[in-house]
Amino acid sequence: MALDRRTFMNAGLKAGCLAALTAGTPLRAGASRPGPLAVLDYARFAHHVERFNAMEPERPLNLVPNAQAWDWIAEHAPAFECPDAQVEEIYWYRWWTFRKALVRTPEGRVAAMEFYGRAPVSSAVGHHLMESRWLRDRAVAQDILLYWLRGGTDGSPPKDEFKYSGWTIWAAYQRWLVTGDTAGLAAMFDDFARYYEGWERLRMNADGSFWQFDVRDAMEESISGSRRDRNLRPPLNSYMYGNAVAMAKIARLTGRAALAPMYEGKAKTLRDIVQDRLWDEQAQFFKVRYVHPGAADDDTLCDAREEIGFIPWYFDLPDAGRGYEAAWAQLADPQGFGAPHGILTAERRHPRFRYSFAAACEWNGPVWPFATSQTLTALANVLCSGRPAPVSARDYFHALRTYARSQYRDGKPYIGEYLDGETGLWLHKDLERGRYYNHSTYCDLVINGLVGLRPEPGGRLVVQPQVPQGSWDWFCLDGVPFQGKLLTVLWDRDGSRYRRGAGLTVLADGERIARSRRLERLSARIG
Repeated sequence: MALDRRTFMNAGLKAGCLAALTAGTPLRAGASRPGPLAVLDYARFAHHVERFNAMEPERPLNLVPNAQAWDWIAEHAPAFECPDAQVEEIYWYRWWTFRKALVRTPEGRVAAMEFYGRAPVSSAVGHHLMESRWLRDRAVAQDILLYWLRGGTDGSPPKDEFKYSGWTIWAAYQRWLVTGDTAGLAAMFDDFARYYEGWERLRMNADGSFWQFDVRDAMEESISGSRRDRNLRPPLNSYMYGNAVAMAKIARLTGRAALAPMYEGKAKTLRDIVQDRLWDEQAQFFKVRYVHPGAADDDTLCDAREEIGFIPWYFDLPDAGRGYEAAWAQLADPQGFGAPHGILTAERRHPRFRYSFAAACEWNGPVWPFATSQTLTALANVLCSGRPAPVSARDYFHALRTYARSQYRDGKPYIGEYLDGETGLWLHKDLERGRYYNHSTYCDLVINGLVGLRPEPGGRLVVQPQVPQGSWDWFCLDGVPFQGKLLTVLWDRDGSRYRRGAGLTVLADGERIARSRRLERLSARIG
């Protein structure tokens, strides 16, 4: 049966059932044991996990208990160090919390919780896949995918599969760029097609656009939205564009090339809709369009810029050369989205910024890690595209470091739901509900954005760090799986720290495949 909330909570609260559900049992076959790291030594980082384990009493509701946490992380996660103590500590903390979110379902699959101790929900599946694609054990991401595609009764999808908007197919393709597991994609093609068609059946308008309630974009209580109004919103329309692009690519990879043009046509329709109907030329921003038949505000754009307007770049949706990148001028603007403790979910200048609610989960201005993850992924895409834009590596570097510093509470690492951008205080009244909140990425932002390890089709690899020249003298990411190899990316300004030569160096299984004296774009082919 599917792991519904009642089943999960009953199992988690009864010791006899807990053993059957989690038991700390090892993940099934599929793990690839790492050889020695090329440069770093895992033993140097064990103190991070010792600190995390000692922070509070454990409630063992997960697959890998704290006592096994370090062994699991060292076995599966890439190692990372840098001169910024908090950026480094939160990297290890987020693998520790990701591990804590893993549970084994009654069907024997691995799933990822969002709230600790509650049944998995579908809102952050894309984040879970983007993060777990960098684990050396492919079974983790594979099982998360299979749970949401076939985790219900008799191999059917879970009943909550379409409860929240998602970019599952896009994330699965991004995972393929890392693993090269084409057979795995082929085996799930029909599941992906059914998932795409399900959204068309449930949310598609006659013109090919998609409507959604803000709460079902996992973005409750927003300036633009409503739990009842069926608006055209950037999230789901962008997600479905990404899913369509991925379906076309997967079709060509897996012997279904005849279907690719259909999905390419769907993607083109959605790109045109987002650019033609959701772009506000005067505000220079992607916005929500109200569609209230018969109402005074029927078919008008919201007057607020919201952080969701950056999501189209997560999927490389906007056309180049048409001026859309002007939207990024709002990122650091203190009257826009810039704040001392993160990226705001709504522009500060709007009169309804941070208006009060009786309910929780405000997306009217507070900082949400869910959205920060999307915005930073989108920002890295813009910076690596080479398109002219009013942002630079310094903006990414500052935002990522701010994101790391926000993930503390009472001096200890903490990741919750949402926080005050001015004070840095976590806002949800029930702070335990938000503890270990698995609703965002961080390690992916370090690997794919900060260090800039960006896989491409055909075994090609680009490394383009978003670390400004002169900011750090060194950093190293080691033991990253990529198409059967273990990669290392290191920066050593004068060569004195790692003794592998001065500059930016990329290794595959310990052998150098690219080098530059500067922090700049490198490319290489693996295999």
